[in-house]
Amino acid sequence: MNWTPQPGTQALIFDCDGTLADTMPIHFRAWTAMLTRHGIAFTEKRFYELGGMPTNRIIRLLSEETGVPVGDVEAMVLAKEGHFLELLHEVTAVEAVLRIADAYRGKLPMAVASGGYRDVVRQTLDAIGVRDWFATIVCAEDTARHKPEPDVFLEAARRLGVEPTACVVFEDTDIGLEAARRAGMMSVDVRGWYVR
Repeated sequence: MNWTPQPGTQALIFDCDGTLADTMPIHFRAWTAMLTRHGIAFTEKRFYELGGMPTNRIIRLLSEETGVPVGDVEAMVLAKEGHFLELLHEVTAVEAVLRIADAYRGKLPMAVASGGYRDVVRQTLDAIGVRDWFATIVCAEDTARHKPEPDVFLEAARRLGVEPTACVVFEDTDIGLEAARRAGMMSVDVRGWYVR
């Protein structure tokens, strides 16, 4: 995929899951393994609709939607993320997006802004060999509000020292693209760049 930044672009911000790393099918398997034990049905369609939300928010939302009570949400989060990390060796890069990041590495400041948890995001970036490409990594723990709210992208811009309007966000979810819009940033929808 050929991509050229618009005039005025001063920084690039990348989502992690489904944007830099092709993790979504593996995350779905981890979700299914964890939720099945709790009697909560989770379709692949609904999984992709909720892409970009932190795990604990998704668990609470699914509990409300299905009427299935959940006990210890944080234990469920740890179980889901543990299943994912067991499958991490299967993660591959989204090559079209990585080519862009590689082309602008050292030329424009770059950040990762994810709804995922820091430890999992870092391990994912390590698995595809790109963690050191980014000046900063902003994760679910870093903001009180999450996508579609703009906070994760605004925090990334702040850490990079760049005005939000001079940032381009690469995203693969509707709520992530909405968060970029609310932040006043330019955005690129990468979903057409690879087959899910």
